[in-house]
Amino acid sequence: MPQAATYLSAAESFRDLLARVPDTAWDRPGLGEWSVRTLAGHTSRALLTVLTYLDRPAERVEVESAAAYYAGLDFSNAPEITQRAVQAGQDLGPDPVATVDTLLARLRERLPQEPDRMIHTIAGGIRLADYLPTRTFELAVHALDLAGACRLAVRLPPEVERAAAALAVQIAVRRGDGVPVLLALTGRAGLPPRFSVV
Repeated sequence: MPQAATYLSAAESFRDLLARVPDTAWDRPGLGEWSVRTLAGHTSRALLTVLTYLDRPAERVEVESAAAYYAGLDFSNAPEITQRAVQAGQDLGPDPVATVDTLLARLRERLPQEPDRMIHTIAGGIRLADYLPTRTFELAVHALDLAGACRLAVRLPPEVERAAAALAVQIAVRRGDGVPVLLALTGRAGLPPRFSVV
């Protein structure tokens, strides 16, 4: 399953970036009200949720694509999202890289053996091949956030960059913002301040 290979590439890239975070940076501002540790914890959930959902089969598809997954999520409940992110940051423990290495080892062992099948997620039943691109997107975007917060240079693997950028456009189209995004990407107009597809 090509989606699994791209996802694992994104996960490994996140792990390598995490290893470069200075020991003094964990309490620095990360993203909005989040610290670097909270941001890293939130990003690590893109690993943990895959492992969790692999053990939660779904009976039917309720979310038909990666873009539909984002369209169906409620991002207005910021306190709950932050609470999960803070807990995940704490769960990284004193050695975040070692914690992520453990998750990665489990993913590398399990994912290549998984067929595309239906899993039950926070958004409902979705095919694994459609869910993994959402986690690749999260890993890519938040790796960029983390690099920016820690003033680290980062380059996403080409396949990860392609997958994340393609999904961003698909989400925009799904939201009805395809035309303004197309105009912006071709240099014909700018996007409104704070425009986001998620």
